[in-house]
Amino acid sequence: MNIPEEYRFIVQLGRALHKYGVPSYRIQEYLKEVSATQNIQGDFMDLPTWVNYVFYDSEDQHTYNYIRNVQPGEYNLSALGETVDITNQFLSGELKVSEARQALKDLEQKPMLHRKMVQAFAYGVTASAFSILMEANYITIITSFIIGFVIGAFAIMAQRSSYLNSALESLAAFIATILTGCIYFFFPQVNLLLTVIASIIVFVPGMAITRALEEITSKSLVSGTAKLFDALVSLFKQFFGVMLGLSIWKYIFDLPPMTAGTVPPSWLGWIAIPLFLLSLVPIFNIRKKDIVGCVIIGFISYGLMLSLDELGPMVSTFIASVSVILISKLIKKITASPEIIFSTLGILMLVPGSKAFLGLSSAFQINETVDNASQIGLQVAYILMGVIGGLIFSGVFKQTKG
Repeated sequence: MNIPEEYRFIVQLGRALHKYGVPSYRIQEYLKEVSATQNIQGDFMDLPTWVNYVFYDSEDQHTYNYIRNVQPGEYNLSALGETVDITNQFLSGELKVSEARQALKDLEQKPMLHRKMVQAFAYGVTASAFSILMEANYITIITSFIIGFVIGAFAIMAQRSSYLNSALESLAAFIATILTGCIYFFFPQVNLLLTVIASIIVFVPGMAITRALEEITSKSLVSGTAKLFDALVSLFKQFFGVMLGLSIWKYIFDLPPMTAGTVPPSWLGWIAIPLFLLSLVPIFNIRKKDIVGCVIIGFISYGLMLSLDELGPMVSTFIASVSVILISKLIKKITASPEIIFSTLGILMLVPGSKAFLGLSSAFQINETVDNASQIGLQVAYILMGVIGGLIFSGVFKQTKG
């Protein structure tokens, strides 16, 4: 069958937008707008594992249906930014169909911006920075860096194996627990649970849960519900890995009681925020020109949430979310990069992934010092409500570009 080039481009664009983590409702709006510029009638549905395209030919009254299987999206902010740029250039008439198709093909062949060793090192820095933010002691911070680096190297190696990749969350949590247990056996000052969470913080699906609720709120019910369950299953897979590791450790050895360690000064937390954000640059493949904007928006986001803490988790997160979107629009005008890059990093600093994991741990009494599970669960719910409320009031669901 002779498929028009315009149809091929729309299919190719939908796949790229899905692959690099654009929310479903925005993908569908983009495809609708691109179709309208080509005088093509079409309906589109983006789901976590496939994209459905339906084209209507008014001349011969035929319907063309195309279903493309696509793996769940990943956070590659460099490719995401360039895909959105290509789409906006096409919509503004700067690119023809053939040029836009070639640009998407070239983008798919582009390697990651950062070397694998740098990515593994970034996992370690992310873990140690997170431990500092959680007011851990020095030995816990150092241990988090070591275990985080190992987990980062394992995650990169797992990309070569379909089995390892499919079981990555559980295996990463299991390895982190076993290795942390080994260090804890000799250094009982290590906060066992916090070190494990810090080591796998990149995998904890706080952002995925937020994106799923965002899509449900935007009335993309099928996609949002599927992504929400996928995120919850990911959380349970990681929790299973931790439980398995702890069960093996307790069966073989008696873990000594935790002893107090020296905690760094509180001002170090303000250094840990940009350090955490900079460590996400190679993990999320952020472009050089977007680094400063991402660090600024992340710092403001987290700083606002902390400074407004007296208002409660929901109100403070709501104000921070609205501020993130507004400041992202400003940075977009300055840098000419898509707004979604900066808003993603800003919202990431607000999402309660680690709190959800702690609540789950508390429910199963992994750590007696963790707050009551119901209280943590309420905090998670309030923070999520604040984020979603902020996205609604800032008009995110009404915009297409950026």
